[in-house]
Amino acid sequence: MGDLTAWEAIIIAIVEGLTEFLPVSSTGHMVITQHLLGVESTEFVKAFTFIIQFGAILSVVVLYWKRFFRLNQTPVPEGASPLKRFLHKYDFYWKLLVAFIPAAVLGLLFSDAIDAMLESVVVVAVMLILGGIFMLFCDRIFNKGSEETELTEKRAFWIGMYQCISMIPGVSRSMATIVGGMSQRLTRKAAAEFSFFLAVPTMFAATLFKMLKLFLDGGTEILTANMPALLIGNAVAFVVALLAIKFFISFVTKYGFKAFGWYRIVVGGVILILLGMGYNLEL
Repeated sequence: MGDLTAWEAIIIAIVEGLTEFLPVSSTGHMVITQHLLGVESTEFVKAFTFIIQFGAILSVVVLYWKRFFRLNQTPVPEGASPLKRFLHKYDFYWKLLVAFIPAAVLGLLFSDAIDAMLESVVVVAVMLILGGIFMLFCDRIFNKGSEETELTEKRAFWIGMYQCISMIPGVSRSMATIVGGMSQRLTRKAAAEFSFFLAVPTMFAATLFKMLKLFLDGGTEILTANMPALLIGNAVAFVVALLAIKFFISFVTKYGFKAFGWYRIVVGGVILILLGMGYNLEL
């Protein structure tokens, strides 16, 4: 099949689908999964974990299609300019764009530095643990009086700024954006759902960027040779992410984030212990 066997592609896609929308860091889990499978970290394998995000993106669009493909039907404010009228009509997409821009700009500016950090398993483990400790207390810190469900332009921008923190491997894009939403007094459910919506342009852009980079580096033949793995990976990631999102919304609304905090601490601790025992987990 190329760089990945069918079973390797399926297992990695299951892990990707399970962890992409949960606040546990898909990067950290990719590190462990690739090591356990003995998968060599080729250029394609690195790109594979980004490209199969497309399947996960589709799960959000399918699950929330009524809300994702919508225009603002509320009355336009009296005396609004043509631009204001346009932005009012496409309010949902405008706020997504506002939240997306900070990470898009920083991602382009610091692409090489981010790739370099991805090579460090120690960074992933430490951030998993630090993020886990933070999640033990984030409900207490941010959720007091959080009863807002309305997403304003200002709130969208600050959620986008929080998303930039997730460029550090091990932080978790989902965790950063949900915490960003809660810091803006959104309810856990409202913050989680906007995190899913924001994942669509963010992950789509990251997927396209990785594919373009691979093409420019002469990776057309690599993609062609590994097309079966990509198709399988996207299909599996789609189905698993669909189930993961449904579970997460229900769980986090009811119980909060403490369980995910403990889970992150355990996973990060296991990675550090394995490194201390001499295991080579570097990708």
